[in-house]
Amino acid sequence: MSGRARRVPTELAALVLGVQEVTIRQWARRGKITRYGTARRALYDLDELTALARTTASTPTSGSGTPAVGADHN
Repeated sequence: MSGRARRVPTELAALVLGVQEVTIRQWARRGKITRYGTARRALYDLDELTALARTTASTPTSGSGTPAVGADHN
């Protein structure tokens, strides 16, 4: 990893995590991920997003970023 943070806009953050943009905004508001940038342009740290993706990869989610209804491993 480089010492310089790589930050991406909301659209790419959602793509990285496979969720909708609204989910990224909700997670930032709730403190699950850190929001950078300006009031008009949100940016998210790519390293933080990929770490989150690794920790949640084993949990099936719906598009809202919450566990999918009926998601089980049968």
